[in-house]
Amino acid sequence: MSTPFSLPYWLAAHHLPNVGPRTLMRWLEHFPDIETLFRASTDDWIAAGIAQKHIPHLQQPDWKAVEQALTWSQTDHHAIITLDDAAYPPLLKEISDPPIVLYLRGNPQALSHVQLALVGSRHATSYGIKNAESFAHHLAEAGFAITSGLALGIDGASHRGALSAKGITIGVAGTGLHHTYPAAHRTLVEDIIQYHGAVISEFPLPLPAHPSNFPRRNRIIGGLSIGVLVVEAALKSGSLITARLALEQGREVFAIPGSIHQPLARGCHHLIKEGAKLVESAADILEELGALQAVAAPVAKSSSLDGLPLDHQQLYDHIGHEITSLDVIILRTGLTVSTVSSMLLTLELHGVIQSVPGGYVRSETNQ
Repeated sequence: MSTPFSLPYWLAAHHLPNVGPRTLMRWLEHFPDIETLFRASTDDWIAAGIAQKHIPHLQQPDWKAVEQALTWSQTDHHAIITLDDAAYPPLLKEISDPPIVLYLRGNPQALSHVQLALVGSRHATSYGIKNAESFAHHLAEAGFAITSGLALGIDGASHRGALSAKGITIGVAGTGLHHTYPAAHRTLVEDIIQYHGAVISEFPLPLPAHPSNFPRRNRIIGGLSIGVLVVEAALKSGSLITARLALEQGREVFAIPGSIHQPLARGCHHLIKEGAKLVESAADILEELGALQAVAAPVAKSSSLDGLPLDHQQLYDHIGHEITSLDVIILRTGLTVSTVSSMLLTLELHGVIQSVPGGYVRSETNQ
């Protein structure tokens, strides 16, 4: 997590009015760290291009809100992860406007798992619900963490499907974590936390649900994941926004086809026309991501490189006994994010490496 010295300043930045991630990151180009930004002079702020309207808030941050957040974070199973944390998800950091703060309930290590997003309509059909639960179950069995938005319909079914496989699932909330939205998912949220998953939000703790929150939440769902599966969606829907953002972020997008007479299939058909990969089973996704062998026996970890493809063995050589971040592995191998992520998943399922906060290490049995 952030150092005790930097965390209050990240929280103060998070509570600056009308200052989003892009603006803050632009400011930080002119200062060595977040603390220096707040301790700078008015002349320094003006030289950095900070508008006059922001200066009073930099001079007098909302320390009361900061103190409340810090107090919240000291409760068991609560955490605050900032952009400079080793525990910050590397894939999420790659998007154009990564959240500067993530509030988390549950298990922070859940974020280090390779994630697949499942999204779809709040008003899903029984066919869509069944598909979401089934795909989530099988993908969780294969070792993926299932990420979704905690909404009614497809989102809730995806979380439940992962839990039914005793897998990890991550809910990205469209409210501050003082709230559960929708209220009908209170039990689901507690189940996610109980079974080693996590619920996260970039919104200040007291912030209630608002329509403008959910498009912002959608970019996080896609940003956390190496791929997005759209189960059911209308042509104009948040799920298609998530898919579009995922494509912009360089992620794989998958879609399940449906009846030409079903309005909730039209969004998926549109995505397929635009280049999303049509899938009929979880194996289609695993094959595309290069992790099909994980389906056969995901629990039986051999703790050996024997039988792994040569490129996987070569990637293993780039992982040290110390924590090696995803960014460093990508730099060392020269491979794409999606390729490296799927290969890392295979190595983890084979028992030769472990995902830990901040990256990956060799398993003790292979050291």
